[in-house]
Amino acid sequence: MARSEVAKPLASASKKKMYQTGMSLVRLRETPMSTSPRILVADDQNDILQALRLLLSEAGFTTDLVKSVHGAIQRVAGATYDLLLMDLNYTRDTTSGREGLQLLDEVRARDAALPIVVMTGWGSIEMAVDAMRRGARSFVQKPWDDATLIEVVRREVDLGRAGRRRDAQLAHEHEEARLIQRALLPSVIPSIRGCTLAARWTPACGVGGDCYDLLQFGESRVAISIGDVIGKGVPAALLMSNLQAAVRAFATPEAEPHRVCANVNRLLCRNIEAGRFVTFCYAVIDTAAKAVVYSNAGHNPPILMRRSGSAERLTTKGLVLGVACDWCYGAGELPLEPGDRLICFTDGITEAESQEGEEFGDERLIAIVRAAGPVSADELVGRITEAVAGWCGGQPRDDATLVVAAID
Repeated sequence: MARSEVAKPLASASKKKMYQTGMSLVRLRETPMSTSPRILVADDQNDILQALRLLLSEAGFTTDLVKSVHGAIQRVAGATYDLLLMDLNYTRDTTSGREGLQLLDEVRARDAALPIVVMTGWGSIEMAVDAMRRGARSFVQKPWDDATLIEVVRREVDLGRAGRRRDAQLAHEHEEARLIQRALLPSVIPSIRGCTLAARWTPACGVGGDCYDLLQFGESRVAISIGDVIGKGVPAALLMSNLQAAVRAFATPEAEPHRVCANVNRLLCRNIEAGRFVTFCYAVIDTAAKAVVYSNAGHNPPILMRRSGSAERLTTKGLVLGVACDWCYGAGELPLEPGDRLICFTDGITEAESQEGEEFGDERLIAIVRAAGPVSADELVGRITEAVAGWCGGQPRDDATLVVAAID
C-alpha cells in the first residue's frame, strides 16, 4: 500500500512537522474486535491527531486525542485505555524526543501494562532503542504507512488484552492460594495454663513457604511447629501445605518431638522433588512439668530468653527434612521458669537486609528480646516485627514467621 497522503510533509521549511489533511484514507476492512478498543493518541499537531482519529476509527478503534504531555498523563490517570499511540516530539522541544521519553516514563509508572507505540518524524535508531528500553512496545516512523500502523496497533492491543487477562487470572489464582494457605494456619491461638502465645506470619509475596502451627494437648501442654520451605511463591506454598498436613498427622499428644521429625521427614522424602528441602523445628511446652522438649531439623535455633537476660538456643542434631529418609533426629529438653520467653522464627527475620545489604542478624534479635524484658507475647511479637520492618525499609525479600511463648 502506498504511504497515506497524510504523511506527506508540506514544502514550507517552517512547517516540517505539519501534514496535509483532507486526504482520502484507504478503508481497512478487517474483522472488528469483540469490543471496540480504546486508543489514546498524543501529538502536538491537530491535523495529525485528526488524521489518526479517522484512520483508527475506520479500523474499528475508539480514540481520545490529547495535544500535550500533561494532557496525556491526566487521561491515563483518569481512564482505562487499550493502547497509547504517542509522538516523541512536542512543541517545547521538537527534535530531541526528550518530552516524549519523559511522558513514556510517567505513563509506565502509572500503568506498567499499558501497551505504548511511539511515533516521530525526527526519529533515529538511538531514540527508538531508548524508547523501547523505557517500555514502548513498538516504534513507528513518520511518515507512516496506513496498513503497517494499523497492523502494529492491532497487534499490540491484542497482546495487551491477552496479557491483562493472564495477569487478572494469575492475580485471582494467587489470591485464592493466599486465602487457602492462610486458612491452613491456626485460626485460634491456644490458651493453656501458665503460658500465653502470639504469632505473626508474613509472606513476602502473598503466599510463601513459611509455616507454623500450634497444637494444644490438654490444659498445660502445647506443641509449636515452625518450618521454612526453600523457595518462595506458589510452589513453596504447595510444599508447605504438605508439610503442615504431615505434622498434624504425626504430632499426637504421645509423640516425642524427634519421632515427629523422623516421621515427617520420611513422608516428605517420598513426595518432595529433587533439590528442595525444609528446615523445621518442633517443640512441646509443658507448663505443669515446667519444661520444653524439642527436636530441630536444620532450622534457625529458637531462642529461650531467661528472665535473667541469659539466652539459650534450641539446637539438636538434625538434618533438614526431605534429604535423607532414614535420618535419626536428636532430642533436647530445657527447664522453664516464670518470665522466660521462647522465640521461634524463620530466617526471614534474621536475614532481613537493610538498604546497604546488612542482615538483621541473630545478635540484634537477641538484643531486642533481652531489652524487652518480661513483656507479653503479643508485645514482644510487635516489637520484633516493627524492628525488622524498620531495618529493611518495610520491603522484606523473604517470608518471615515469628512465634513467641511467654511463660507466666
